[in-house]
Amino acid sequence: MFSQTPPEPRRRVRSAWVRLAAMTVLFLLVMVVAAGVRAAAGHTPVLSLLAGAAVAVGGIAVYAAVVRAMEQRAVTELDPATATSGLGQGFLIGLGLFTATIALISTFGGYSAAGGGSFGGMAAVLGLMAGVAVTEELLFRGVVFRLLEELGGTTAALVVSAVLFGSIHLVNPGATVWGAVAIAVEAGLMLGAAYVATRNLWVPIGLHLAWNFASRGIYGATVSGDDATPTGLVQGVFSGPAALTGGGFGPEASVFAILVCAVPTVLFLRAAKRRGRLHTRRTTATTTSAAAVSGDAAGR
Repeated sequence: MFSQTPPEPRRRVRSAWVRLAAMTVLFLLVMVVAAGVRAAAGHTPVLSLLAGAAVAVGGIAVYAAVVRAMEQRAVTELDPATATSGLGQGFLIGLGLFTATIALISTFGGYSAAGGGSFGGMAAVLGLMAGVAVTEELLFRGVVFRLLEELGGTTAALVVSAVLFGSIHLVNPGATVWGAVAIAVEAGLMLGAAYVATRNLWVPIGLHLAWNFASRGIYGATVSGDDATPTGLVQGVFSGPAALTGGGFGPEASVFAILVCAVPTVLFLRAAKRRGRLHTRRTTATTTSAAAVSGDAAGR
């Protein structure tokens, strides 16, 4: 499934609209199954880690199989050769970004750490967030962004996928409209830009995982309005204006998070432009048509 050698074309590749609809429905179902697996594992550290690993590996395998079958191509965005470096790079960036956010909130007296945490809780959070990061990135960057870019270019794909990414967080228990808007701006755009700059899913997966893990697993903060996950190393205590701390939604709704995440977003987009990876609708359509012609020729 992960071979970088293109499969032998066996059928006509469907339009991007058809692939977008079919793959979106499929990965929404994958996310439902993943939620069930996480619920069955509960907050037990070992079970949570195993469940997270199973969801991550299963989701990636499904994505690779579906892309090869529906698009008749190698799954270059999940090239195993770039997995370790991509995940590591993304994880370090995400960890640094959330730490910077907490540092800014603390500077203005909005955060302090209390006792009550544990290494077991931190491990449980890691397992939980591993499954979440992988399935959400496969859906929103691997399916939604990538196929929208094929249809309308990079800019349109960034905006639409970011809005959808923020909107899905409205279903969380403590969700707010401002929190969803903040996530769309700081995370939806940043993770999309990370994919554009690298053209692989490993970096946004690592970044997404580290941000969520640091939030709950290290600093004990609420993640996207959901305060039901296990407590990590410490129990975070937030006080002060919601605009600075994020209020009940968590630090993701803080203006500091938006400002901190704006920096890598700009840097990723500048890198993408320098590498010639920003596509207009015309260039994307041309590339897709050329690939289709090449595939038809190979099939003949």
